Amino acid sequence: MRYRPLGDSGLLVSVVGLGCNNFGRKLDAAGTAAVVAAALDAGITFLDAADIYGEPSGSCETFLGAALKGRRDEVVLATKFGMDMGTGRPDEARGSRRYIMRAVEDSLRRLQTDYIDLYQFHKPDPSTPIEETLSALDDLVRQGKVRYLGSSQFAGWQVTDASWTARVRGLTPFVSTQAHYNWVHRSPETELIPACLKAGVGLIPYFPLELGLLTGVYKRGVTPPEGTRLAGARYAAGYARADWDRVEAIDGFAAEAGITMLDAAIGGLAAMPGVVSVIAGATKPEQVRANAQAGSWQPTPAELTALAEATAVR
Repeated sequence: MRYRPLGDSGLLVSVVGLGCNNFGRKLDAAGTAAVVAAALDAGITFLDAADIYGEPSGSCETFLGAALKGRRDEVVLATKFGMDMGTGRPDEARGSRRYIMRAVEDSLRRLQTDYIDLYQFHKPDPSTPIEETLSALDDLVRQGKVRYLGSSQFAGWQVTDASWTARVRGLTPFVSTQAHYNWVHRSPETELIPACLKAGVGLIPYFPLELGLLTGVYKRGVTPPEGTRLAGARYAAGYARADWDRVEAIDGFAAEAGITMLDAAIGGLAAMPGVVSVIAGATKPEQVRANAQAGSWQPTPAELTALAEATAVR
């Protein structure tokens, strides 16, 4: 496993991270523990959770905290705040100081830890000035409850605005942002990635496998295998509207390069400008090991160019 600094910071994260959104939803406490153990054994140290993950909300953090018992210091523990936790309260501006101070205490309790390595603003809150959000988060850093700050689902201009605000106000800046980015969903390359590179913000792609389409499991015109994600009613639309031209272009590139489609999806994405860690979810230990192995493929400049050209918008 390789490790990289997260943006302009001294925090090192594994090039392949573990997305924890299945914990508490598809996996119980025992299943969570097995996946986490497999991740650590494979050298994955970056674990990405959120207070909203799981059913009920918060169960992901609860299961993850239990799974890390005795191994907390081996990981870079990331979680997120700012999505609707289902309280139904009309006064919850989820970027506000009031909300943040309560949210962090709840996450610390569920995770059974006294600090969070990377605390991430899950999505922008248009009702709260970014200065108020950054000021509250800066206080958490100064108190030692949070070590580094990140954002998620920010547009390029919002990354720039947050960076400028932190700089001129003397506040702790965001060192990372998360975005939906993979070889069939390349819109972040237009504005977001240039903004990240300018601001020294590391990009953490989520959905790198596009609902599993980039694993090689699914084929155009073939019914998704029983038991797979796209075979279920919840994600059936993902199969129906898949960009099969790009999917097949990636498959063809991988075959010609003598690698797996998973290698191209994860290792190739990790080589793109601005990308720090590619987070992929898993429900089984063998999936974690496969994702970690895929991250070891490092394309040559010529291979990366060929992959980018094969998946370019036409």
